[in-house]
Amino acid sequence: MRSNRAKVRAGVSMAATLPMIAGALALGIPTAHAADGPARDALKGTRPAWATAKADKGATSNDAQVKARVYLAGRDAAGLSAYAKAVSDPNSPLYGKFLSAKKAQARFGATKAQVAAVKSWLKSAGLTVTEVTSHYVAVSGDVAAAEKAFGTQFHNFAKGSKTYRAPATTASAPAGLQGAVLTVTGLDNAPHKAHHKDQLPPPDAVFKNSGPFSSYYGSKVASTLPDAYGQKVPYAIKGYTGKQLRSAYGAGGYTGKHVRIAITDAYASPTIAFDAGKYAVKNGDAAWKTGQLHQVLPKNYTKTEECGAAGWYGEETLDVEAVHAVAPAADVTYVGAASCYDDDLLDSLSKIVDGHLADIVSNSWGDIEANQTPDLLAAYDQVFQLGAVQGIGFYFSSGDNGDEVANTGVKQVDTPANSSWVTAVGGTSLAVGKGDKYQWETGWGTEKATLSADGKSWTNFPGAYTSGAGGGTSKTVPQPYYQKNIVPKTLATANNAAGNRVVPDIAAIADPNTGFLVGQTQTFPDGTEQYSEYRIGGTSLAAPVIAAVQALAQEARGGKALGFANPAIYAKYGKNGVFHDVTDNPTGSGLAVARIDFVNGFDAADGLATSVRSLGKDSSLSAVKGYDDVTGVGSPANGYVQSYRRH
Repeated sequence: MRSNRAKVRAGVSMAATLPMIAGALALGIPTAHAADGPARDALKGTRPAWATAKADKGATSNDAQVKARVYLAGRDAAGLSAYAKAVSDPNSPLYGKFLSAKKAQARFGATKAQVAAVKSWLKSAGLTVTEVTSHYVAVSGDVAAAEKAFGTQFHNFAKGSKTYRAPATTASAPAGLQGAVLTVTGLDNAPHKAHHKDQLPPPDAVFKNSGPFSSYYGSKVASTLPDAYGQKVPYAIKGYTGKQLRSAYGAGGYTGKHVRIAITDAYASPTIAFDAGKYAVKNGDAAWKTGQLHQVLPKNYTKTEECGAAGWYGEETLDVEAVHAVAPAADVTYVGAASCYDDDLLDSLSKIVDGHLADIVSNSWGDIEANQTPDLLAAYDQVFQLGAVQGIGFYFSSGDNGDEVANTGVKQVDTPANSSWVTAVGGTSLAVGKGDKYQWETGWGTEKATLSADGKSWTNFPGAYTSGAGGGTSKTVPQPYYQKNIVPKTLATANNAAGNRVVPDIAAIADPNTGFLVGQTQTFPDGTEQYSEYRIGGTSLAAPVIAAVQALAQEARGGKALGFANPAIYAKYGKNGVFHDVTDNPTGSGLAVARIDFVNGFDAADGLATSVRSLGKDSSLSAVKGYDDVTGVGSPANGYVQSYRRH
């Protein structure tokens, strides 16, 4: 789920930016065009951190083409943020007093006069307006026109092994627009795209798990394999199903009836209705009712090869089937983006908000924080705030690479999960025992060791780190109020003495070694397309599971929307029976499962690979007593859904 953008932190301190500005001036670049011209307002974050004097390769050709989006601040940006906070805070007198989509737009959206003024400014500079929505004005044109419009010059800059165009100084807008512009995206042409967070095999080629399996945690012990942590370990389960997950997370008699859940990903699986329907019938879930599953799709898809479109089919399948397994009566709407790029994913989120298509939105995609530029952060947060005032909550996977050091060389969190306006969902390894009884959870973090040639030991046990739940401390997002006095100070101040956002907020099953059984149409070696089932995990699983649990909670609350859930989630922290306090060592001894996999991912023709997978070993992150940066406040316990009945 990673991007190919350079691993450079998007936010830098003022002390770090001063040499860049000085270097730019030395090259003869004006800071924001002529100082003697009309007054202009800087659009912070529009010059990326990698556009430094050292990386400067000279001016971009005036004929080069620019496509940009000018996001509109609306008539009361500060008021939007304040109201979004008030309606989400259980301690506020405005808690739960949500607005309709129409009223939210009327109160906080851009006025016709603002839109007209922005269009006039852009056209007068020589840019062509290509699209106008309630959120942005899209334009295209050559570099010369863009330089005139945005008061900067464009240069080419080295970024990693490639060269991209970017503003040499922070872009600006005429002061006469009186703050109508929130930000501008697209001025640099480095890739701005997300990747699905997954442990997904390519759905265009079949993937199957080899046995033997446990049917529940510990049901089948690998008695002929070497010990791990001084004991025989169980085989990995075949894959949990809805009945087991509902029991583990306290669903009770709730089903998500009359609750609407939306799922966003890129593209759309052509077999989703068939796959979801067959999976439900085969695995004991309630059959889908006519009209219960909807799709909202773009007219055209783009960048299908670059984004690996087929790889997103399995993502949608997992999200849809996991939501239905835990909240079988909830209405599900899949909103597919035209590509994996931020602009298109933002459009999908905006469709949900503008049409209030759901109260709960599950999102299993993202990127590393270093690749999140401030302009895009502002655009995302505006959508999340507009959702919050309507009672819409967004849930994002926290990532599958732990602290990201093994993946990027830099300790960092993922985005948009780092936004203070979303619920970041971390991951666990889950043990559900006989009779669907919850046993324990650890933080998801895997170390893998393979069976030695003589079959008598595990090579270099416990082996190398492979994957784990994303988490840690943001370097760019300040600490939100709801985390204060709950998140340990050592975590909050890891990057800034004033405190920053810590991820995640809550957690659920993610470890693919204790994962979920999913059913999907795949291409078999003989070229036929057939439905088959396999076990899967990742925080791609945790996000829809939590979204589904929230649907149960909303039903328990009498159907009233939960909205942006973090203030309420943290307010419940520490209350008896609400959360499982997940730790990495719940039994007092090391935990692991044995796995036997097909080498070719399909059958035994090319042999089998035997390994042991340790649980609760997430890079430098640790699940400890209390709040932690692997599982947040923990996972939903039996009292979680029930706790909403009192409000």
